[in-house]
Amino acid sequence: MNFMIFRQKRMRLRQLPCWLVLIGVLFNLDPVSGQDLKKNVLFLFADDQREDTISAFGNPHILTPNLDRLVKMGVSFRENYCFGANSGAVCVPSRAMVHSGKAWTQITTDLKNTNILPEVLGNHGYETFITGKWHNGSHSILRGFQSGKNVMMGGMSNHAKVPIFDISADGKKLINKRVGEKMSSELFADALIDYLNARDKEKPFYAYCAFTAPHDPRQPPVKYRRMYANKRPPLPKNYLPQHPFDNGHMNGGRDENLGPWPRTPDLIREQLSEYYGLVSFMDSQVGRILDQLDKLNLWEETLVIYAADHGLAMGSHGLLGKQSVYEHSMKCPLILIDKSIPANSQRYNFTYLFDIYPTVLEYARLKAETGMVSQSLWPSINGDESQNRDSVFLPFRNLMRSCRDEQYKIIYYPPINHIQLFDLKSDPDETVNLADRSDLEEVRSRLTDMLVEWQSKVGDKQELSVPKPKKKEIDLTGKMRKPDRWQPEWIIKKYFDAYQL
Repeated sequence: MNFMIFRQKRMRLRQLPCWLVLIGVLFNLDPVSGQDLKKNVLFLFADDQREDTISAFGNPHILTPNLDRLVKMGVSFRENYCFGANSGAVCVPSRAMVHSGKAWTQITTDLKNTNILPEVLGNHGYETFITGKWHNGSHSILRGFQSGKNVMMGGMSNHAKVPIFDISADGKKLINKRVGEKMSSELFADALIDYLNARDKEKPFYAYCAFTAPHDPRQPPVKYRRMYANKRPPLPKNYLPQHPFDNGHMNGGRDENLGPWPRTPDLIREQLSEYYGLVSFMDSQVGRILDQLDKLNLWEETLVIYAADHGLAMGSHGLLGKQSVYEHSMKCPLILIDKSIPANSQRYNFTYLFDIYPTVLEYARLKAETGMVSQSLWPSINGDESQNRDSVFLPFRNLMRSCRDEQYKIIYYPPINHIQLFDLKSDPDETVNLADRSDLEEVRSRLTDMLVEWQSKVGDKQELSVPKPKKKEIDLTGKMRKPDRWQPEWIIKKYFDAYQL
C-alpha cells in the first residue's frame, strides 16, 4: 500500500469514535466506511490458449512478458483443466461452468437454471462489468452484469471486425450494435481500462474481460505476425500428420478444417507462428491493463485472475482443434494474484476452471452452494493438501471419457470401443498407448473405477462401450474443405485455395 494512503486512512481512523472502531474490529468491518470490507475481482479470460504458451512456464519460443509478470506475482495452478464439453464449441460449456461452479452435466449452457457468479456478487453489493466474449445467451449476461462495453455475443469473429454491443444504463438490454474499429484484444482492453477509470469507487467491483484471442482466425497484427515469421516455433513433440484413428470429431469439425490432411511440418509451424502472434499481442494488451492497475493503486485491494477456457491441439496428435481430451486441449492456464497469495509460486494439485466460482465467493466472504463438485482454491494456495483431488475426469460429448491420476491416464472412445492408456510421468505428450499391456491390467481397472465413480458424482450416464462399434480407421488425405465466414481473405488464400489447387 502507498505510504501516504496508509497514513491518510490511519488519520481518518483516529477521528472515529472508539466504540465504532471496536465494532469494526469485532465484526470485521472496514473502520473507514463502516461497510463489509469486500475487495475487487478482475478476471482476464483468454480463448483457446494452450497451457504451454506462456514463456514463464518453460516455453522459450514465445514472448509473453506481461503474463510472465502475472506468474511472478502470484500462484500458478499447473495441473488445471477444463471439465470436457458437451459440444464441439468447447468454450460454451467451459464458460458456463466457470460462471456457475458446476459441471456441464448439471446445468444448461444458457445458464437459465443456476445462479451465476456476477449475479451473486451483484446481489451482495458488487458493481459488475463485462467486456469481450459472452457465449451463453443474452438472458444470462443481463442477469449477471450491471454494465458492459464492447461485448461480443457469440463464439468467434474476424479479430479486425468484431461485432459488439454495450449494456444499457439500466442494465436491461444490449444496445449500440456495431463493428469494432480495432483488433479484438485492444478493443476489450480499452473498454476495461475505461471502466476502471470511471467505476463507482464506493463499491467493490467484479470486472470480467473475456478476450477472443488466441482463437482463430489466426490473424495477429502485422507486427506480431512478423515477430515469429523468421524464427518459427518448433513442432509439438507429439506432432502427427493425421490422427491415427477416428475420434468422432475429425470429419466435418470446423476447427479441423483450418488445415489440410496430412498436416505437414511447414503448415503446423506456420500456423503456430500466427497463433503465437495472437498470444503475444493479447499479452501486450494485458500489459496495458496491469499498468492501469498500477496507476490506480488497485493491487492492494484486488484479486486478479488469469485463465483460458481450454487448450488447443495446433498439430499435436495430428489435430488442430480442442475437441479431444488430450492434455494439450483440456489443460489451460490458471493464475491468481492477490497481496495475500505467495508470489512466484506454483501448485501441482488437480484443479478445474470451475473452481474459480467458489474461490471468488470465498474471497468475497460469501458461501457457495453445498454439494458442488467445484471447490475453493484457497486451501491449496495456503498449503493445505487435505482437499486435493486424487483424479481428473474429462468427458467430451458421447465420444470420449477419460480419467487420470498422478501418473496414468485412460481414455475410452465408446463409439469405436477403443481404449488408450498413457503413463504421463514417462510420456507427458501421450504418444505411447499402453492399453494392451497385460502388466497394467490393474492400472486400467483402477482408473476405470475412478472414471465410473466420477460419472456417478456428476450424473454422467454415458456407457464406455457399444454393442455395434463404428469403424475406427479413417484417412482424410486430400479432403476438400470450405472456410467459415469469419476467416479473412488472406487466410483463405493461404490455407484453403493454395492447398486445394
